[in-house]
Amino acid sequence: MKGSKANLSTLAEKCKTIIVSNWKGYLNTIKPEDKASIIHTSKVKYVMRRGKPYLWVPESEPHNVNIMFDERGSFSVAHPYPGPLAALLKSVGKVPNRVALTGEIIPVKEKRIEAVNKYVEEAIQSEMRAISDSPYSVRSILSSSDHMYASRCESLKDLVDGGNEKYVIYKFVPSSCMFIDANGANREIDMKVLELSKADPLGAWSTNIVDGINKDESRRRALILFCLYYLDINARDAYMVSVDTKGFDLLGKVPSEEEAGDEYQWREFRFQFEEEVKDVEAFCHQLMEMEQEVVNKFTDHTGL
Repeated sequence: MKGSKANLSTLAEKCKTIIVSNWKGYLNTIKPEDKASIIHTSKVKYVMRRGKPYLWVPESEPHNVNIMFDERGSFSVAHPYPGPLAALLKSVGKVPNRVALTGEIIPVKEKRIEAVNKYVEEAIQSEMRAISDSPYSVRSILSSSDHMYASRCESLKDLVDGGNEKYVIYKFVPSSCMFIDANGANREIDMKVLELSKADPLGAWSTNIVDGINKDESRRRALILFCLYYLDINARDAYMVSVDTKGFDLLGKVPSEEEAGDEYQWREFRFQFEEEVKDVEAFCHQLMEMEQEVVNKFTDHTGL
């Protein structure tokens, strides 16, 4: 299905944001021995370089043999939901938005491997410096996140550290792109529109920020107060789901609107900023101001 030019441009930005916010995706290649074109699928790590995903495929993976016979393949990336958030969303039947790319999988030439590995090392160091140099408003959130599964740096280190796993590096050259929303509806994205689009500035930080907020009990309580103060909804619990320069989405456990069934249900709510923020520092500053506002409001109200 195709949409309007404006909608496709927005969806292209969402695709770019999903791709930069993650570092793992599902690679699909064709098994050569099967006339019925049986597909082999597994999760691999990747890094974006010059607008193309570079894939690190373990040497033991059947993908390597498959690609020798047929370079065609597909690669899908989902919006990342870190930690317990993934299990919670799955329990309420919510699946993440996804990007599905089809194209050619090209082995990186031996003489280019060192340059690609150096690029990854520099990207890791750059991100670590950015975190170290970030102001308190940012570091206070990032420090609460689980770096083992929410940090791109930690996840990509083993690609260049020379651990037990050996990899073959491929460049994925996409020829088509599909955006698939949480309801399973898909939209084809024009490749030229995708190339010209830009990811949300918070994309590369989003997983760490979301996990950091959800791991901090005081910030979780602030999310509950957001529901009460801004939406006049009495939530029993709340989790941050996603963040961007225009606002954020949270999942709140609120009184059920259905007569039958559970007393409470999980519902997603969108909080829109009055003005779009320009970067992660501005986002965290805005969030802290909102937290302080609701705390002051309810402290004054209770006389504490």
